[in-house]
Amino acid sequence: MIFPIPALRDNYIWAICNKQKVIIIDPGEASPVIEYLQKQQLTLAAILITHHHWDHTNGINELVDYEKNVFVSNREQLSNKLILPDFPEFTVIPIPGHTLDHTAFYAPGMVFSGDTLFSAGCGRIFEGTPEQMFSSLQTLAKLPDETQLYCGHEYTQKNLEFALLVEPSNHHVLQHLEKIQTQQLTLPSSIGLEKKINPFLRCDSLEIRKSVEVFANQELSQNIEVFTWLRKWKDKF
Repeated sequence: MIFPIPALRDNYIWAICNKQKVIIIDPGEASPVIEYLQKQQLTLAAILITHHHWDHTNGINELVDYEKNVFVSNREQLSNKLILPDFPEFTVIPIPGHTLDHTAFYAPGMVFSGDTLFSAGCGRIFEGTPEQMFSSLQTLAKLPDETQLYCGHEYTQKNLEFALLVEPSNHHVLQHLEKIQTQQLTLPSSIGLEKKINPFLRCDSLEIRKSVEVFANQELSQNIEVFTWLRKWKDKF
């Protein structure tokens, strides 16, 4: 079972539970995690970190003090597989762009994408290049459609508003925007849904390309060019 622990302003810390053990993803603060562990009477087995930004890591030291023997992914040398007793085997996927060290954690049926792939959006490019971010998103888009997407922030409504601006005829975007109006928690999404609603995964759409060309005031022939200008547009949205 996977549960959200809201943190900070709009972060999600994800808890993967198996019996009395739990894996925590991206603890931006410790207090809500400790409260959750104590309320549910759970033992903290591991902390997995997608990238180094403070709002995903600030709770690590306090949680290590709370559970001395906990495994912390960014303090260990990771291969492309992560095997933790009593939990699914995770594939560690490098997805640079937002940061150079960004990784996703994938197990059949689930992927934790941090700040790379959001529902209907993607993260800002702080350390990497547009080419790296575009490639990382394409990597995630190749996961099975039924894969549930657990990302690091609740940004879905604003992302969908932007998606509708750049692709106004996309009825999937409009339907999903209407659906989430009454939802505090819009996650998880799925890879299959994201390929229908997320403009950053739809740079081959003629309508999106035409919209982005108006913003860029130039013709764009390659999907990476569309992506680069689309991300610049979203930065100003």
